[in-house]
Amino acid sequence: MRESRRFRYGLGLVIPMAMLAGCGNEDDPDAGEMDDSAVMVDPEVVGGNSSSLALSAEQRAPQQIAAARQEAAALVGGADRLSPAPPAQEYGARIPEDSALTAAARSAVKPGGANCAEKVAYSSAWAARLPAAFPVYPRGATQEAAGTDEGACSLRVVSFLTPVSIDDVLAFYASRARANGYGAEQIRQDGDSILSGNKGAASYVVYARPAGEGTTEVDLVTSGS
Repeated sequence: MRESRRFRYGLGLVIPMAMLAGCGNEDDPDAGEMDDSAVMVDPEVVGGNSSSLALSAEQRAPQQIAAARQEAAALVGGADRLSPAPPAQEYGARIPEDSALTAAARSAVKPGGANCAEKVAYSSAWAARLPAAFPVYPRGATQEAAGTDEGACSLRVVSFLTPVSIDDVLAFYASRARANGYGAEQIRQDGDSILSGNKGAASYVVYARPAGEGTTEVDLVTSGS
């Protein structure tokens, strides 16, 4: 996990550092320089929230992959409605202020000026409380989950593993986003494929990366519904 560009949620549950770009006070020249200590959550509150950090051979079997893809297609209304994610734009260390990712980050982390990252609680139950538009990919194995509905916040962060490819994951979330009135923009940075978009004050960000043995690790962040 590349903590140089992410702030951490306890034991490895993360929202990438790129999300903080532009999220602060526009009059403060240091607003985009928030450090980890401002958003850390005590890892002792996590408890026994994580499942195995790898998928079993059975979970990675071809029939399981085919079943997951079939279920994903059903969730978008059929395979003919499952469309690829938009082409990825490559960025360096800093994401542009006008990108969908920056807008989604601002919406998720600091709605109305709140610091939702400070309010999260850890429980696998948050994975079942994602917005209907953005469920965990079918047959995905949740590793960690956190969220909050305190005050103006409606933040969900779920990390999971899936045996399908990154392209499969991004196509599913891009299709779900478009069908539910969200935008979809893809960027690639430091090996992560990142899909994000907004619908009014609601937002989502999907971070996907190879996890070995043909599996994909995903961090799904949503705010609003």
